[in-house]
Amino acid sequence: MSTYKIHPIVVGLNATDQGIMTYMRGYGQAIHIPIYVFYLEGGDKKILIDTGLEDFIIPEGLEEKLGLKAEYFEDGLARLGVRPEEIDVIIHTHLHNDHCENDALCPRAKVYAQRAEIEFMNSPHPLDHRYDPDYLEGREVVALEGEAEIAPGVRVIPTPGHTPGGQSVIVDTEGSGKVLITGFCCNEKNFPSAGPAVCPGVHSDAYAAWDTVNRVKQMADSGEIDLIVPCHALWPGQQGTIA
Repeated sequence: MSTYKIHPIVVGLNATDQGIMTYMRGYGQAIHIPIYVFYLEGGDKKILIDTGLEDFIIPEGLEEKLGLKAEYFEDGLARLGVRPEEIDVIIHTHLHNDHCENDALCPRAKVYAQRAEIEFMNSPHPLDHRYDPDYLEGREVVALEGEAEIAPGVRVIPTPGHTPGGQSVIVDTEGSGKVLITGFCCNEKNFPSAGPAVCPGVHSDAYAAWDTVNRVKQMADSGEIDLIVPCHALWPGQQGTIA
């Protein structure tokens, strides 16, 4: 069985409101959230989960305050000894702009997304301005329909609600077991230690989003997965390698 090391790369730090992460909770609490790209080291393919923001500005002193270092996409990969043009696979959790702006820098990568997400990107609702079909223009795109194994030790499961075709990625690691990287925008406060999970604050379908986040929490509670990595979490040490 293939196992991987997961390398989070911070490609932006956005100011927002906690209520954007947690529906009906935390409104008025100003927070900063990291925008992550995850590089999977292991196996015979170079795999990315999302590609993040193309450009960003970090207020002075914020990185030190949060204990995170933001890097441009190419610089973050270079730190790991990888060039964008070497990437074989991009798995998109969903297709909001902050998850796919650097796709064009990986010209040979095959892109995997759920068909429902691709179709929504091509004809989004006017309320959702974060989609742009140009991000996938000219790319080799695999439209998934449900659960799929992308590579040995890497599989996706549909987790809709935040967006119509969101998917989460489950990665086999040697030390941390099965690690699930969420395909819906959330942080650590969506997963309290007791009681149900908290619905993401931004959603295309609140009922589906609630069902999804609680399905993921149940997977962790039952031991089906060993670790949840919320895609916008600000945990201490979150930028460190998950091995």
